[in-house]
Amino acid sequence: MAEMHDATEEYLESILEIEEEGVTPIRARLVERLGLSAAAVSEQVNRLVEQGYAELLDDRTLRLTDTGRALATSIVRRHRLAERLLVDVIGLEWEKVHREADRWEHAISADVEAKLVELLGDPATCPHGNPIPGSSHRVDTRSSVALTQAAPGQVRVTRISEKIEIDDEAIALLARVGLVPGKTASVVRVDASGVVVKSETGEQTVPNDVAKLTFVAPV
Repeated sequence: MAEMHDATEEYLESILEIEEEGVTPIRARLVERLGLSAAAVSEQVNRLVEQGYAELLDDRTLRLTDTGRALATSIVRRHRLAERLLVDVIGLEWEKVHREADRWEHAISADVEAKLVELLGDPATCPHGNPIPGSSHRVDTRSSVALTQAAPGQVRVTRISEKIEIDDEAIALLARVGLVPGKTASVVRVDASGVVVKSETGEQTVPNDVAKLTFVAPV
């Protein structure tokens, strides 16, 4: 039963994260994100529908029910609070916390969650800049754009897509280049190979598939 419970939570969390990216959730997007077969994803999606957590619409898009959305929001909140704890208190490297928080999120009770909020000062975002649902603090992201769309000049990194967080190679690249939320860098130019940036580590090219999921704001 624990495995089934964790699978349910993982799928609900992924659907909500896909929505956060402004993408319509469909089974193919879950296949991409979770790295599973289409058959396995279809089977689990059918379970979500049977359990009353999601609806499969006529156009094949997925929509969370009120119950499913409430559970998904709770999971994402616990995950991002765990990431803050791992970075701010324990000192785990920024690029490693997503994988670790995946393990923690299923074990955090409501009482522990409340204590985490108190300990961490009710943070607005996770270490990757993504909003923590339910926080009393808000972050204005209206000026943020994808790195691929940024004008030449100095920028501040505001957020890294959840899709990057599960890509070990991509997030290691951003850590190496120094493109971490809160850090500044200069956009030198955009060319066919990616976005050339100058940071504390020198001049580097960020491939387009990574740059389009890295969000920045002008300084």
